[in-house]
Amino acid sequence: MAIIGRRTLIAGAGAACLAARTPQVKAGDAAPPFTLLTFQFKKIASADLAGQVIMLNYWATWCAPCRHELPALDAYYRRHARDGLKIFAVKSEADQRPNQDLLGLAKVVSFPLIWSLKGKGYGDIGGALPSNYVIDRSGVVRYAQAGAFDAESLEAIVTPLLKEAAPAAPAAASAT
Repeated sequence: MAIIGRRTLIAGAGAACLAARTPQVKAGDAAPPFTLLTFQFKKIASADLAGQVIMLNYWATWCAPCRHELPALDAYYRRHARDGLKIFAVKSEADQRPNQDLLGLAKVVSFPLIWSLKGKGYGDIGGALPSNYVIDRSGVVRYAQAGAFDAESLEAIVTPLLKEAAPAAPAAASAT
């Protein structure tokens, strides 16, 4: 029987903690409910976004690909906000920069920066940033991957979802 060393035990425990923290949401899943808190202290529930195409973008101030992606997201959002698109930039918990330092950025981008997201299954995918989730109008996760969007990938992945019709509202029960 092999003897497990202290370093191996600690490394294994650390990996188990990371695995437990790894987001479980995958493309094709029904989007788990979430609540957002914006930098302006406004709460937004996923239920309030029904019928919209939603993008949750996890980013950090020290992440070079994130710094390139945010302007692309901003330009895309400015073109498609009227098409039923909602983008939320969620600052990663791994980013230790105080949120107060980002209030200037929050005033410049056209979509909300998010102070926190409460909900199961979301977060940096595999610990990588940026990580993006795209939820269609029916509430199905259609994209869940680490890596930065650019103008071309936004057009290829998000634009077709914006062209899909919103689901019909359930009919009200008639009184008999």
